[in-house]
Amino acid sequence: MTSPAGESLVQSVDWLTIAPPTLTALVALVVLVADLFVPQERKQLLGWIAIGGLTAALALLLPLRSGDRETFCLTADTHTEACSYTADHFTLVIQLLVLAGALLTALLSLDATRERLPAGEYWFLLLSSAAGAALLPASRDLATLVVALEVASLPAFALVGLKRGDRMSGEAALKFFLSSVTATAVTLLGVSFVYATTGTLHLTEIAQRLDDVPGQLQTLAEAGVALTLVGFAFKTAAVPFHFWVPDTYVGAPLPVAAYLSVVGKAVGFTGLILVTVVAFPSYADVWGPALAVLAALTMTAGNVAALRQVSTRAWSAVRLLAWSSVAQAGYLLVPIAAAAYSGDDQIGATVAYALMYAVVNLGAFAVVALVARAHPENRIADHRGLYAASPATALALGFFLLNLAGLPPGIIGLFAKVTVFSAAVDAGLGWLAVIMGVNVVIALYYYLRWTALLFRAPEGAPVTHRAPAPVTLAIVLTATAGVVLSGYPQFALRFAATSLF
Repeated sequence: MTSPAGESLVQSVDWLTIAPPTLTALVALVVLVADLFVPQERKQLLGWIAIGGLTAALALLLPLRSGDRETFCLTADTHTEACSYTADHFTLVIQLLVLAGALLTALLSLDATRERLPAGEYWFLLLSSAAGAALLPASRDLATLVVALEVASLPAFALVGLKRGDRMSGEAALKFFLSSVTATAVTLLGVSFVYATTGTLHLTEIAQRLDDVPGQLQTLAEAGVALTLVGFAFKTAAVPFHFWVPDTYVGAPLPVAAYLSVVGKAVGFTGLILVTVVAFPSYADVWGPALAVLAALTMTAGNVAALRQVSTRAWSAVRLLAWSSVAQAGYLLVPIAAAAYSGDDQIGATVAYALMYAVVNLGAFAVVALVARAHPENRIADHRGLYAASPATALALGFFLLNLAGLPPGIIGLFAKVTVFSAAVDAGLGWLAVIMGVNVVIALYYYLRWTALLFRAPEGAPVTHRAPAPVTLAIVLTATAGVVLSGYPQFALRFAATSLF
């Protein structure tokens, strides 16, 4: 007979449950090996292998849609709470966002890898990062969470600096690396303090044991919670830990900037949600007010900086989207802060907003990447008269910008902002709702200014923007998703009405 002590060491493995991130990682290895044998003139094949792998990983989410599977549990009972990997509805929605975001990034990258970037290294790094990002929402212990976070982050450093011989790219990668390493060090220190005081790494068990920490270890536990939250604040680009964002986006290849703005942000917010709502609910009176203040500072700093962008300045389009992403991070923090006051039902608002943001922001980056083919300095002014040259592209970008602003016909953008606003009001954070309202008005100016520029008369003859088929497909997919979500917002907003855990 097996002793109880022996049973506690048994790890159950459900291969179907872990299939999406596992397949993504395996395809990354296939691409790495294939790069050794594929001749230079056929390197594009590696990109299509990556796209096929990401599509297959997305398809593997379908058998898991019931959201009731767990694996890597401490006992033979797979329904125990002490599991390291959980495929609940929260996990599946974030994995859908991450893998779809990586797939759209891959479509945007096909042209870049043909002309400027080393194909083999690029696809391996992108798939490796996507595998870590897909693992993270399923992680239910701190060790797996930190490993997934680093697997998602480390390849991203190299992706940012992959433009060989480009000084800005190297500087951006270095700044991104140093800030992320600092965040990781702080997070690991916090995790070690939490483990020392609770004796476990599983999030649900940490939540139970933090209520009974001995008095002499209380200060250590509080320090561990605070340091862990600070580390994830770096990852989410919350103020004052946002300084790396604009320079990193400008220096990175445009598809990588798009990837970081959506998938990188999803990674940070998912980790923050897991450690606050699942692991540290007993410290809600600490992290709730702290996140509320961070949300107010982040949305305000991001919008004010975006407002100051000069349309004729080089790389102003990417800088505006970078600062806009900082502001959007502030909105995403609001429901997490509200969860401290009114329960984890509010977390759904962050997920609904993240889905909207991912679709329209990737679409905006796709159009900017298209225009950059003729205007490599990526200025906002380069988009003047886009409607005269390419009406469909201009209408798509206008639609994406209006969604980010929360104006019709971007219905899903409007509904997502209302959902986040309601989360703040329901939690009694009226002051935060007022600050959010003011920031939405500030953001209207720079989004509408860019939108209006699309329909102004061009200076000189209109420049025809010939889009490669993969870029066109990325724009079409994001625009279609935005229209569908605007026509059927319940698909995203239903996640805001119920608890995901």
